[in-house]
Amino acid sequence: MNLEKVVFGFFVLLAATLNFGFFLGDISNPALHNIYELFAAIVVSLIATVLKFGDRTQMGAVHLATSLVADLQLIAAALAWTYSAHVAENSLTPSAMAAVVSLSGGALFANVVSVVLLVVETVSYHRR
Repeated sequence: MNLEKVVFGFFVLLAATLNFGFFLGDISNPALHNIYELFAAIVVSLIATVLKFGDRTQMGAVHLATSLVADLQLIAAALAWTYSAHVAENSLTPSAMAAVVSLSGGALFANVVSVVLLVVETVSYHRR
């Protein structure tokens, strides 16, 4: 068993599941979306991105691209939440929360693509 692959797979899957946990629920209800879960999703996604930097294959490049997209979307969601909660006149309106959750949904899609790539890579590795 390759420990590096285990750690890589762990962080890819953890990033996806944390993102899914934040995304799940009524899109406009802030009570159903925990800010700490969004923070955890960002941190784990950034760790997964760092782990993807060493791979110089085509699959590695696509893994890195999906991770960068997820990072960008999650950071944008955090910035939108911060702006609407602390800067805007109306504090965290349903439309602002919908924007935050929608951005995390984009990150979730990128994470799903990354998980699918991981599974495809794993299956093709066993056939060699």
